[in-house]
Amino acid sequence: MTTQTLTTTHALAELSSLDQRQFVDRLEGIFEHSPWVPERSWNQRPFDSVDQLHACMVQVVQDASYEEQKNLICAHPELAGKEAEQGTLTSASTGEQRGAGLDQCSAEELARLRGLNAQYRERFGFPFVIAVKGLSRYQIMDTVEARLNNNAELEFQTCLTEIGKIARFRLDALLA
Repeated sequence: MTTQTLTTTHALAELSSLDQRQFVDRLEGIFEHSPWVPERSWNQRPFDSVDQLHACMVQVVQDASYEEQKNLICAHPELAGKEAEQGTLTSASTGEQRGAGLDQCSAEELARLRGLNAQYRERFGFPFVIAVKGLSRYQIMDTVEARLNNNAELEFQTCLTEIGKIARFRLDALLA
């Protein structure tokens, strides 16, 4: 076993031993402003792998009501939106958006992205969500444009899939 594997195994064992409140507190930021996801995952302990924990949490989201799913999508900030401008993003979202270069947009790029965000919200009724890790700001803007052509049901499911990817990145960072 590698050192990282041992560290992750130890972290998972520790996480699995926590009471529900501590478990929720530790995993609170994995799904943006949605502590109900780790809360409902807790009774599936112990978790032997990050894959197992992630799959459990994603299943909780899939089993949630439409309203809960929509609230989860709406809990995500717009990319380079007012939360970023006001400095009210979660630390995870701040790091993710910075990693994609969204904090380095020119005035023209910022105007384009905010215009796309507005079109998207107008069309679908919720914010555009994408796992930005590994993407450039240009790829992100092109993806918003492309996804504006989706129907509402497909886009809703795409957002939930992207939220699952974001959660995995966050779990890996937390448990590495």
